Amino acid sequence: MLDILISNKTRVKLLLRFFLNPEQQAYLRGLEKEFQDSTNSIRLELNRFEEAGLIVSFKEGNKKMYKVNSNYPLFDDLHNLAMKHFGVDQILDHIISKLGKLKAVYLTGDLASGRDSDLLDIAIVGDKIDREYLATLVEKTEDLINRKIRTVVFDTTETNRLPATRLLIYDERENGQL
Repeated sequence: MLDILISNKTRVKLLLRFFLNPEQQAYLRGLEKEFQDSTNSIRLELNRFEEAGLIVSFKEGNKKMYKVNSNYPLFDDLHNLAMKHFGVDQILDHIISKLGKLKAVYLTGDLASGRDSDLLDIAIVGDKIDREYLATLVEKTEDLINRKIRTVVFDTTETNRLPATRLLIYDERENGQL
């Protein structure tokens, strides 16, 4: 989708990497390995992003780290665009909203780390979740977003078993709004 609007593939990867999960940080060599792209093209785009104010850099040891600038005026719009690109909005509309009382829903796996993936890992926290109905909803949503969805359901007493790297996409305390 974004590849049509933005022809520079490195720029698209960086936008999605930083704006999907704003808590994630990255450094040049790590991005080189992740994207399998040249450090020069990545550095060029990182410099452009930093000059524009989309990201900020800081030193961590001898590494120059990059992180999204959450004060950037279009931060919310770019974050929502990244969420829509990966189909998170469809997951909220077609799965989460129909399951009833949930405590929280997290995006885990590669996407929670800001890495593109055809597989969406979702951790659902709630009691008395109808797993057969969930499987039906997941199957329908997979057809809509052209990605596989893998779900793991946790009872509210099992939250200590949640993966360490996760991105909250639904919270009952916020009435689903994040």
